[in-house]
Amino acid sequence: MESDDRRLLDAAGILKTFAGGVRALDHVSLTVNRGEVHGLIGENGAGKSCLIKVIGGVYRPDAGELRFMRQPVSLSGPAHAERVGITAIHQDGGLIPLMSVARNLYLGREPRRFGLLDTRRMNAQAHALLARHGLHVDVRRPLGTLTPGARELVALLRAVLADTPLVAMDEPTASLQPAELDTLASILDSLRAQGRSAIYVTHRLDELYRICDRVTVLREGRVVHTGPVRSIDRRRLISLMLGRPYRPSTVVPLIGMCNGSQVQANDPPILEATGMTRRQVLAGVSVALRSGEVVGLGGLLGAGRSETARAMAGAMTLDRGEVRVAGRPVRKWTIKGAIRAGVSFLPENRKTEGIIPSLSVRDNIALAALPKLSRAGIVSDARIDAIVDALMKRLRIKAVSPRQRVCELSGGTQQKVLLARWLATRPKVLLLDEPTRGVDIATKEGMQVLLDELAVDGLAMLLISSDPGELASNCDRVIVLRNGAVAGELAGADVTEERIVSAIAHAGK
Repeated sequence: MESDDRRLLDAAGILKTFAGGVRALDHVSLTVNRGEVHGLIGENGAGKSCLIKVIGGVYRPDAGELRFMRQPVSLSGPAHAERVGITAIHQDGGLIPLMSVARNLYLGREPRRFGLLDTRRMNAQAHALLARHGLHVDVRRPLGTLTPGARELVALLRAVLADTPLVAMDEPTASLQPAELDTLASILDSLRAQGRSAIYVTHRLDELYRICDRVTVLREGRVVHTGPVRSIDRRRLISLMLGRPYRPSTVVPLIGMCNGSQVQANDPPILEATGMTRRQVLAGVSVALRSGEVVGLGGLLGAGRSETARAMAGAMTLDRGEVRVAGRPVRKWTIKGAIRAGVSFLPENRKTEGIIPSLSVRDNIALAALPKLSRAGIVSDARIDAIVDALMKRLRIKAVSPRQRVCELSGGTQQKVLLARWLATRPKVLLLDEPTRGVDIATKEGMQVLLDELAVDGLAMLLISSDPGELASNCDRVIVLRNGAVAGELAGADVTEERIVSAIAHAGK
């Protein structure tokens, strides 16, 4: 039991139920002390984001009580929460991409002179703030032109500027590179030194042990553990999240979802892109993918990994270069043509380039496969339902039913819906850009096993990941990029985490 003078926030018996009887929070209780970073973990759909939205004033609880600085509070919205002393950063960041970086930082609290916006002072203050934390960008640029990691840090610094005693962060590191994670850790250290507190939602246990003082574990909307981070080991934490002893996943093969069968490594490529060039983006990148092979793309932020995948998927035009499918050159490579040829692309940003929030899980999964499922323009609902049901079971997509709107699901579950969409097209080639970003540990492990199964079933894959360990665990070859060009390649026994890290480090020099 914590002493009353240390308690900043008390959430007692919070209950939240959504349409269809989904109980997202089942009498959850949480205490955050002054000057601590409190970790919040659990599987996708455990209720973490929902709890952050209750604490941040987005949702009103159906039952229970919030007490802040010992006083009961009934929050009417995020603005009210901030006036009380709580700032929340949600997964979408809550920022405005078309506005400048500086305007986003100071939105609602802009410096003024004679009643008018003092743009010069605002820009100078924003530049100094970002530079102090290692971010060197033109603060006059639209926020949407920054990398996802830089946007996350702007959202965090905006919360810091609010000067509230409590900052609640929902997966703030989902898009961060290692150097940006160091920046975030230093910001949290400064908050702690000021006596301010933070709630920190993450799926990454390395971050949890590095950053947090205490941890609360949610499972199916209930609290199953709260205590000091260093008093519990990782295996025990994962077991608490899963509700069973932690052991490597065992799964049945995904029969019939992909085409072909395992072929030999010396067979001709099913997709070969050579000399891909686009001014100031790509400089002659060549990638070949064979059936049953997983090729990784590594490199520092801005190396051209995502751009390479987008070009291979027909989503980015090239100044020069050639794409061959099954040995035949393609004159005009477009997204539509790529899908017809059996090339599917899972983008990095599921929010803006992936899911359609207003549609159901069923419709999101079936969307890309509709042309293949139709006969004379008529789509068989029975065929769609059978495929959707099989994929939801296989990927363990937690939803009330296939008719539930996808926007009501957790971020990690949305990622699985998007993966299911492209598997439903029965692809020959699958391009995956950070597929495990924002998913829980069990789901990440399941996806890694799935990659092995898909490769055995003959699918060719390109895997982009910022995690060298993930590349080492999944890939037959790893291509390292630097400044939009190939800087090296590892294959066979050389594909280890240590050698990938070394290759990326040398490529960055």
